[in-house]
Amino acid sequence: MPGTPIMQCIYENFLFPPDQPFTIQSEILEAKKCNSLRSHKYFEIALIENYCGKHFIGDNILDFKGTQLLLLGSYLPHYTSYDRKQDPTAPSQAIIIHFFPDFLGKQLLESPEAKPLNDLFNKASKGISFSRQTVLKAKKLMQKMLVSKGMTRTGLMLQLLDILARSTGNQVLSSSYFSIAESADEGQKISKVYDYIFQNFRENISLPLIADILPMAPAAFCRFFKKKTSQTLLEFVKEVRIGHAAKLLLHDQHNISEIALLCGYNNCSNFNKQFKELIGVSPREFQKQYQS
Repeated sequence: MPGTPIMQCIYENFLFPPDQPFTIQSEILEAKKCNSLRSHKYFEIALIENYCGKHFIGDNILDFKGTQLLLLGSYLPHYTSYDRKQDPTAPSQAIIIHFFPDFLGKQLLESPEAKPLNDLFNKASKGISFSRQTVLKAKKLMQKMLVSKGMTRTGLMLQLLDILARSTGNQVLSSSYFSIAESADEGQKISKVYDYIFQNFRENISLPLIADILPMAPAAFCRFFKKKTSQTLLEFVKEVRIGHAAKLLLHDQHNISEIALLCGYNNCSNFNKQFKELIGVSPREFQKQYQS
């Protein structure tokens, strides 16, 4: 029975590597409880294996067990609470794909052959759970994708979407009256802020300038951003800068003073302090750990 979960919805954003039209990753599942819904502008395909728990998707809460395959549309609020393994002796993992429907260009979606795919993406706005037969086919492709690269991986992604588009016996997860319009509108506002910071984190980030992007008064923007992301603007900017610094340290092409400047820090001492607060070690110690 659908019922809107009374939870805060946190908006997420992350950058794709420049040479990849989508991302795929696997993770070992562990028991964890749901504390807030998540929402992002990317479509998500999630294969969950050998676990029991609850899905919070849109305005619905669903029990699940064993292996399950989900497709979630852009800005659809969701979270999964993992309770226990179905088989304690067997491994459990999730394989997650994030993508935009037009990752190969809008022309593909405008072709007559893409009608089943467009229908699939429209239904994804409420979330879809796929039949066991589809899960078995999709699992093989997703496992191959994890170890493939380049056009081979892209070709497997197209095969996967074709299987999902032609599958039958699927379950729509949110109720027919559920709408993500409010969620999408708020998410797009947050995405504007994220995009600006990703492009300009090397420069001085001004609160009035950021607030004007939406537009909002600075005080109202701070309340909105904190409520919707569980972070202050300063915390998010720091996370982006230090994350970029960590990548540069691993590449070992610049000294620490240069990296501080490249990440928006004019003061090397402040950079060292903030890096240690977030990562737990100094930039030099971080670099030594990975070099060894």
